Amino acid sequence: MLASLILIAIPGPSVLYVVGRSLMFGRRGGLLSVLGNELGGLPLVAAVAFGVGTVVAQSIMLFTIIKILGAAYLIYLGVQAIRHSRDHIRGDDISAPRHVSAWTLLRQGFVVGVTNPKTIVFFVAALPQFVNFQAGDVAAQMMVLGLAFTVIAFVCDSMWALIAGAAREWFVTAARRLVSVRIAGGAMMIGLGCTFAVAGNKATV
Repeated sequence: MLASLILIAIPGPSVLYVVGRSLMFGRRGGLLSVLGNELGGLPLVAAVAFGVGTVVAQSIMLFTIIKILGAAYLIYLGVQAIRHSRDHIRGDDISAPRHVSAWTLLRQGFVVGVTNPKTIVFFVAALPQFVNFQAGDVAAQMMVLGLAFTVIAFVCDSMWALIAGAAREWFVTAARRLVSVRIAGGAMMIGLGCTFAVAGNKATV
């Protein structure tokens, strides 16, 4: 758990995703995005625990397919955010924002989490280091370790969501600032998608 905390505390792609979503949708949207993203990591924990993750991590083709799908989805979300950056804004007035359902935010976060191949590579490289092979039931041990990592990641990423969401409150007091922060959030998604697209299969998060 200490090793997980140290690794998670270093800002990485997940933090960029959470901050971008929080800037676009506020604290509620950021927290739901965190929850969806972490839920998307659970199938990856199971895949690594039962051996599928190792196959993906070692297969260039499978890794590339998952990587491109995840990158394309992030870029799509970013482009949509920029395209709709002036929604509900008339001149210098800000009308009530369009409600985004909790299900939509969770679904989008889940897709981003489950299509992040770097998470698989990280779990493949890190989890076995803490398994007691003599105790047996290695899959169960790796599941517990992966769940502990996910819970810690949820807490830490939620803090980023709250901070970014609070910062957004200041931006929404002026239409021009709100448009800027929406564009910035969209640009972060596009940049993160491009980063995923060119990333290699190294064990980093």
